[in-house]
Amino acid sequence: MKQESSLLAKLANGSLVLQILLGIIAGVVLASFSPDSAKDIAFLGSLFVGALKAIAPILVFILVASSIANQKKNTQTNMRPIVILYLLGTFAAALTAVILSSIFPTTLVLVAGVEGTSPPQGIGEVIHTLLFKLVDNPVNALMTGNYIGILAWGVGLGLALHHASDSTKQVFADMSHGISQMVHFIIRLAPIGIFGLVAATFAETGFAAIAGYAQLLAVLLGAMAIIALIVNPLIVYVKIKRNPYPLVFRCLRESGVTAFFTRSSAANIPVNMALCEKLNLHEDTYSVSIPLGATINMGGAAITITVLTLAAAHTLGIQVDLLTALLLSVVAAISACGASGVAGGSLLLIPLACSLFGISNDVAMQVVAVGFIIGVVQDAAETALNSSTDVIFTAAACEAAENKAKLR
Repeated sequence: MKQESSLLAKLANGSLVLQILLGIIAGVVLASFSPDSAKDIAFLGSLFVGALKAIAPILVFILVASSIANQKKNTQTNMRPIVILYLLGTFAAALTAVILSSIFPTTLVLVAGVEGTSPPQGIGEVIHTLLFKLVDNPVNALMTGNYIGILAWGVGLGLALHHASDSTKQVFADMSHGISQMVHFIIRLAPIGIFGLVAATFAETGFAAIAGYAQLLAVLLGAMAIIALIVNPLIVYVKIKRNPYPLVFRCLRESGVTAFFTRSSAANIPVNMALCEKLNLHEDTYSVSIPLGATINMGGAAITITVLTLAAAHTLGIQVDLLTALLLSVVAAISACGASGVAGGSLLLIPLACSLFGISNDVAMQVVAVGFIIGVVQDAAETALNSSTDVIFTAAACEAAENKAKLR
């Protein structure tokens, strides 16, 4: 009896990834042998999605405002080229995801909410929608989940508080930490929620959903592999004019592997700092660029948000031209910076991208649920790509600056 309780205790306090895997397996088994029972526990998935839906707006608002308000002033570093590399990498990731999603369109199995979706008629309508969402009442934006308005007010408040007293900034930093702790608590409930989601999904739709999830995961991981092994090395080569792969593979090995299992860019900051020290990079540069990268370097998130949103659009029969898809994907990827330090944060920004396509919030949250089901691998791979790229681009910018200084 003691051994059984000890085993349960180890399982309860163990890896979240393992717990989610067990939740998925248990859900599939229950749906296979007792579909009626699987439908009865569907409320567990609904509760989990409801909790995510409730916390996401305030999470984005507080994290973005706090991040901007607490940004250091007058820091003399090589930050400009690093930030350019971050943005270039994010743009390249969004473009790669759009291309792969166009070549391999994926249909998701969604239960409800398909009716009443009104897709935008073109780029003009998208911009019109974007502008009017920007000026939404902040309280209404939080209540209705208008993430564009939430971001606009979060950025505005952060800029206004940038010159506030340290004690005021600390209040927002503490609030940000508190909200993050709440999110971590909800994420810890993911195995139970995903158990309910998987059981209900397979009980109601059968195992046809497996093929859709497998293709979705293949597109996601394929895009991330292209960025990690082809696009990033190409960007680094242009910057430092030498073979980039020794640097790329070292960063993937020493930063990416750790980030894969922690599934948090913020948690991997000390690992990246230590790696930068091993690489003999400029301390004043990496002490700023690594924490900043954990916030704004969102190549992996760009892929996740773009692929899942375009999969939702394809499922609903929405025809999206390449320019519109790329614009919406870049907007979503850049806006995701506020939630980058939270496990699964990029998934919480999917409603933002979906809203720009005219996809209802109910459908968007079903897409988020799909993201959590495949998130055992997706979130880990995304974090590994994001975190390792922080060091890769910082090292490339520092080496390029040193080479330029030697030529003078």
